[in-house]
Amino acid sequence: MFKIRTFTSNRHEICRELRFCDDNLPIPFAFLRFFSCIILFQIMKAESRVPSPVSQVMIVAGERSGDIYGAGLARALRARVPGLEVFGCGGEAMSQAAVDTIVDSHQITMVGITEVVSGIPRVYRAFRRLLQEVDRRQPQLAVLIDFPDFNLRLARQLKKRRIPVVYFVSPQVWAWRMGRVKKLKKRIAKMIVIFDFEEEIYKQAGVPVEYVGHPLVDMVRPHLTREEFCAKVGLDASLPTIALLPGSRQKEVTANLPVMLDAATRLTLNRKLQFVLAVAPTIDLRWLETTLLECYVGRATVRTAVHATYDALQHSEVAVVASGTATLEAAIRERPMVVVYRVSALTYLVGKLLVKVPYYSMVNILANKELVPELIQHDFTAANVAARVEYLLDHPEAREVMIRGFQALRPRLGQGGAIERAADAVVGVLQSSQTTWKAG
Repeated sequence: MFKIRTFTSNRHEICRELRFCDDNLPIPFAFLRFFSCIILFQIMKAESRVPSPVSQVMIVAGERSGDIYGAGLARALRARVPGLEVFGCGGEAMSQAAVDTIVDSHQITMVGITEVVSGIPRVYRAFRRLLQEVDRRQPQLAVLIDFPDFNLRLARQLKKRRIPVVYFVSPQVWAWRMGRVKKLKKRIAKMIVIFDFEEEIYKQAGVPVEYVGHPLVDMVRPHLTREEFCAKVGLDASLPTIALLPGSRQKEVTANLPVMLDAATRLTLNRKLQFVLAVAPTIDLRWLETTLLECYVGRATVRTAVHATYDALQHSEVAVVASGTATLEAAIRERPMVVVYRVSALTYLVGKLLVKVPYYSMVNILANKELVPELIQHDFTAANVAARVEYLLDHPEAREVMIRGFQALRPRLGQGGAIERAADAVVGVLQSSQTTWKAG
């Protein structure tokens, strides 16, 4: 004779006790006890995977833009799922949105092949740390934002753990490495894209996909008048202003800003201009001032603006912008610009061999023409930047053509509400996964 006694000590732990009235059981009963133990072990193992009453979602972003989108998404998800806990990898924006950032995205953000190689140990430690937290918290869902070199590998590990993955902001598979679509199809539950032409790529590949529009449509908004902004950063509101956006990573700023400052010196030789340097929150202002700005011996007036990129774009006549998300920000603000960028020789060579699109900036890719000038690698010189900026300053009609081009692109970015629609899509997958688990 035997009996199984089951009791619950708390909501997270289920304890069971198997007792027999006679230790000297016949062999058939001994087998029965053995198989009963196996069944109980399997029940306990399954119940250990039961989602806790409080839902857990992991969000992973490696870039500054992804950090901003992740912060907005976390807030929108909490509004839809009361008591939701969010953890993962992000930066300042996600931390401010009360996301438990287990890994700081600064640890894993890298530019170029040489930096990737040297940063492998650091990235591997961050990768393992995230997986350890996944195993401990057992999230019901993961949202991976862009950053494909890291997130595609993470998606594979999450798939092994039966954790549904929503991928928000597609890798640029249309530019290079189209083979990633097959990997995504195997590893994710849904793709959320922010450019209209990306939706068809995934539909044709059989990947569940939803187009939500671009989050920047709602985010790129200035907060100050010209007079308020100039007073805040120490500029003369009556003088023409050039905005400098050298990038959101330290290595980008190191490569781009010195040339921008040399161009500023050239521009002030024959005209009265002032410059505002828009500093991304990911850049250490003390490092910037001591390493780069203190070494600048030019005659141009250069002021720094922190957490004020959109005001800097709004209240400048022309912007010099490092290729990346900032080009779209400038286009949304309808600011005429010159796009620049420089990477290591090896990275540039590999990119030339692999990249399939004719332009570098997203503005030109969307327009399918050179709407804004691009000065990349060897073309990115102080003389070339100064010449392009002077041309835009001296030719109002050229600025107007550029602005009309930006206006024509706006519908391609959606009508706003991208983060809200993305949150709805994520909640749909979350609910579906919970229903599937219960049914199983």
